[in-house]
Amino acid sequence: MSEPLRVLSIAHPAVSREAGRLRYHAFAGNPDLDVHLVVPARWHQFGRVLDADPPDDPGITVHVLPIRLPKAGPMGWYLHVYPALGRLIRRLDPDVIHLWEEPWSVVALQACLLRGRAGLVLEVDQNILKRLPPPFEAMRRFTLARTAHVLARSPDAEAVVRASGYAGPVTPIGYGVDTATFRPAAAPPPPGGPLRLGYVGRLVVEKGLDDLLDAMARSPAETRLALMGEGPHEAALRARAAALGLAERVSIQGWAPPAGVARFIQGLDALVLLTRTTAAVREQFGRVIIEAQACGVPVIGSTGGAIPSVVGPGGWIVPESDPDALARLLAAVAASPDERAARGAAGRRNVAARFTYAAVAAALARAWMAAAPARREIPPEEGMVTPDPPHPSSG
Repeated sequence: MSEPLRVLSIAHPAVSREAGRLRYHAFAGNPDLDVHLVVPARWHQFGRVLDADPPDDPGITVHVLPIRLPKAGPMGWYLHVYPALGRLIRRLDPDVIHLWEEPWSVVALQACLLRGRAGLVLEVDQNILKRLPPPFEAMRRFTLARTAHVLARSPDAEAVVRASGYAGPVTPIGYGVDTATFRPAAAPPPPGGPLRLGYVGRLVVEKGLDDLLDAMARSPAETRLALMGEGPHEAALRARAAALGLAERVSIQGWAPPAGVARFIQGLDALVLLTRTTAAVREQFGRVIIEAQACGVPVIGSTGGAIPSVVGPGGWIVPESDPDALARLLAAVAASPDERAARGAAGRRNVAARFTYAAVAAALARAWMAAAPARREIPPEEGMVTPDPPHPSSG
C-alpha cells in the first residue's frame, strides 16, 4: 500500500509496559502500519492503582489520556470513557480502530459512535454468555453490528459474540509472554526433595486452591506449596492448611513485579492452575500458564475453560474439583523427574509456537488489515464523525 495503515488501538490493559503494552513493540520498523495506542493515565485494578508508564515506546505513538468513571461500582472496568477521544480521532483519521475492550463497555460504544470511516476491530475475552441488564445488552448488540472484525481469546469467547448477533470474521488471538523475563533459570534448582508446587494469581475460592490442599493431604508424595498473590480467600486457605496439617508445607507471599514472578516460577517443579467453572466464572486464558512454560516449568491444570487448550503438551490436566484424581497425579509427577523435564521442554515449544509477542502482533496485524476495507463500505451518513457524547461521563 502507498501509505501505511493508520491504526488507533484503545487498550486499558496496556497501561503498563511490563504487561499489555509489550506486544505493540513488535510493530517497530513495520512500514505498513502506523500504530497509535490510547491508554488511561490511571487505572484501578484489584484494589491497586496503576499510573501509566511513559509514552516513549518504540515503533508506536502512545497517547496517555485521562478517563472518567474509572471505578464506578461492580462494572467499574467497563464504564470508563476518554473525554478527549473524539478530538484524537478527528485529528488522526484512522483507517482502523481496535479496542481491547468488551463490546458492551461504554468506551467501545464511545469509539463506535466516533469512529468516522474507520473499520472497527474488537478483541474479546468474555466466555460466558449472559443476558446483560439495560442498557448494556443493547450497547453490545449495537457495537457488534458495526464491528468489522473480532479477535477472540478462545472458542467460547467467539461463541459469545456470535450469540450476541455478530456474523463477521473472527481471528483467534492468545496472550503474549515476555521471554526475556520469563525464561529458564540460569542455575536450575537441585533435583530431589519434595515436589515444589506453586500458584500465582488471586486468592479466591474459584481458583480451586482448596482442592490442591486436599490433594496434598491425601497424596503419598512429599509436596510443598508456595502461593503468590492476594485476595479474600487467604485467611480461609491458611485455616484449611492448618486443619489438614499442612501449615509448615504451605507459604503465601504478596504480588511481585514480573521479574519477581519469574524468579518465583523458576524455583518450582510444577505450576498449578485449578480454576473451577461456575455460573459466573470460566477461565478465559490463564496467562500464568505461558509464563511458567516460558520458564520451562510444566503446568498442572484443571479442565476449566481455556486451560487445557493453553497448556497443550506442556503439562497435565485433571478434572475440576477432584482432589482424589489430583492426589494420584501429584504422586506420579513427583516420581517422574524425567517426565517433568520433558513436559517442561514441550511447554517452551508451545510458547515459541503460539504465545510470543511476535505471534500476537501477527494476529493483530491480520485483523487490522482485514478490517480496513470496511472503512470504504460504511454509508456516508453512518461514517460521519459525531461530536463527543453529551453524557457528562464522556465530556
